[in-house]
Amino acid sequence: MGNVPRIVMIAVAAIAVVFSYSISPGIAADNPKIAAAMHELKQETAALGKPKLEGETLYFGATKINGDYTVVDAVKTKFSATATLFVKKGSNFVRISTNVLRDGQRAVGSNLDPSGPAYAALNTGGSFYGLVDILGTIYDTGYEPIKSDSGEIIGGYYVGFAQE
Repeated sequence: MGNVPRIVMIAVAAIAVVFSYSISPGIAADNPKIAAAMHELKQETAALGKPKLEGETLYFGATKINGDYTVVDAVKTKFSATATLFVKKGSNFVRISTNVLRDGQRAVGSNLDPSGPAYAALNTGGSFYGLVDILGTIYDTGYEPIKSDSGEIIGGYYVGFAQE
């Protein structure tokens, strides 16, 4: 690389790794627990059928996901992880099925933080894995987009583990 100082090359490489890690589709989590929980969430929903959006209602096959906690609770039971399925509503990602709690109740209807890195990744069709503040608690997380058959971003998958 001729005249480019080594430190500049290292910095550019590090930035490229961080950028691709935070928003590239299909990036696996470094944390094997998160990777396993995400795999389970996606496998459970795929077993129901292909994702589709009808109005503001998310379906996998014929199964209406809005307000159905079967899949997210199965992930919690198997991995002790929090899990959420988001629907894309306008410019927001809204929790429609979750075991994340707010004031002792499922945080259904709350939005993914639009200023956070997970939102930026999902909004462009990418994935995000890393630490995130969710409703005042820090979680080690994974987020991946839910796409329709035509490739449209219609929602998002989330799994996470609260940090102690």
